[in-house]
Amino acid sequence: MEIKILLIFFLSFSSILSTAFSRSTRSNITWWCGNTPHPEPCRYFMSHGGRRFAPKHMTQFRKIMVHLALDRAVISRKNAKEFGQSCENWKQKAALRDCLKLFDNTVLQLNRTLRGLESRRRLSCSDFDAQTWLSTALTNIRTCKAGFMDFNVSDFFSPSTSNNITQMISNSLAVNGIFLRRRNLTEISPSWLSRHDKRLLLSSTTTVRAHLVVAKDGSGNFRTVQAALDAAAKRKRTTRFIIHVKRGVYRENIEVVSTNLNIMLIGDGMKRTIITSSRSVGTGYTTYSSATAGIDGPGFISRDITFSNTAGPAKGQAVALRSASDLSVFYRCAIQGYQDTLMVHSQRQFYRECYIYGTVDIIFGNAAVVLQNCSIFARRPLKGQANIITAQGRGDPYQNTGIAIHNSRILAANDLKPVVGAFKTYLGRPWQQYSRTVVLKTYLDSLVSPLGWSKWGNSDFALNTLYYGEYNNYGPSSSTKWRVKWPGFHVISSQSVASRFTVNGLIAGGSWLRATGVPFTAGL
Repeated sequence: MEIKILLIFFLSFSSILSTAFSRSTRSNITWWCGNTPHPEPCRYFMSHGGRRFAPKHMTQFRKIMVHLALDRAVISRKNAKEFGQSCENWKQKAALRDCLKLFDNTVLQLNRTLRGLESRRRLSCSDFDAQTWLSTALTNIRTCKAGFMDFNVSDFFSPSTSNNITQMISNSLAVNGIFLRRRNLTEISPSWLSRHDKRLLLSSTTTVRAHLVVAKDGSGNFRTVQAALDAAAKRKRTTRFIIHVKRGVYRENIEVVSTNLNIMLIGDGMKRTIITSSRSVGTGYTTYSSATAGIDGPGFISRDITFSNTAGPAKGQAVALRSASDLSVFYRCAIQGYQDTLMVHSQRQFYRECYIYGTVDIIFGNAAVVLQNCSIFARRPLKGQANIITAQGRGDPYQNTGIAIHNSRILAANDLKPVVGAFKTYLGRPWQQYSRTVVLKTYLDSLVSPLGWSKWGNSDFALNTLYYGEYNNYGPSSSTKWRVKWPGFHVISSQSVASRFTVNGLIAGGSWLRATGVPFTAGL
């Protein structure tokens, strides 16, 4: 149903705009804004702030929409900084810290989109790039709000809604979506990927020449991973930068900031190189800031490392790995936690031959992400809890995001096996209105419930607007006979439909993964 609604919108919007240039209505702001999801703020902001003219072409209208979204984002960031003076307790301060960072990143994403659209070099920003960065900008705003909800102080701060930033980004997504439908998804040519990366990822750690070495015993350049990342962030060139993390257990929280591009983190094996911490919502962190590893810099690659959060099942949300790195790769990594283990926050991501452990909402967020040839292990949750493999957070129908699990395995971890009958395990539940998850050609062991998918609590939230699909899965729980009967659930039988959620279809991986050297299957 969702796809049909969007298709009707795209077709009608496209046909209207294609004939607009022969009509007087093309100079009418009300007419242009009337074809967006949020016409009222569109009309208001187009009629104020020095932009009291209507566009003559759709390309001009798209730029105006992004400009207006950027204006709102800058104001939101300013409001957030000023609002910080009103914080009354540590909970408000902790949530606001996330928001300041997320608003900064939203401004960055919108600026990046605008520069790309205005550039004469078309490959500097494809329509697919623009949709990804706009999707990230909107996700950031929702994540800001979620931090206040973690601490039950959501009434304290709401500048993002007061100036219509979410509506203006949503309008930008809708308009750019028309261009996206008309053109090739695979127009991606990221500057940070090269043939050299391919040799690096496939080489052994003994033959890789690292720029910096981290070693617990002092035999490297640094003893902590974050110290090496901080040093890398100061470099002038943004070409590939390799950090070798020798075997050892590194008890620290690490962050790759958004300006620290093209980091490659190479360990000595997921059983030998372990980065671990124990932050959680239960100990005073937001879900977002609980991450043991937070990756924001584009072009990040990780190989042969474990990211772990040892907070345990009783401490609530506790992220092991949070990634918002565009065109990032995680290869032969382990990601271990309990509730909210892997936060695939935003942008385009690829996981290959990874081992992921957790309980509730193991993989969650609003990236466009493909997990391929991975093993996902459900652990023993708390009494009364159910294991949920995914909680995808697509909040706008025009965001090009979703979780695809392809050629993988969903299994019970060792601690769950003896009591597997006492707990339900589901493939996913709808975190946001347009939640989208597809499981393709994956082994589903007997722990997965015959229903397959779970509601969000006891409500019927998003059952009509989500998109959950299964295609050619196998194993004891692969039968779809007893699956949920929601309008948004689909047993996919068409290869062309299933292909939309492959490496090529969802993350346009055929145009950038090859340069990284990671093995991948482009299609089904």
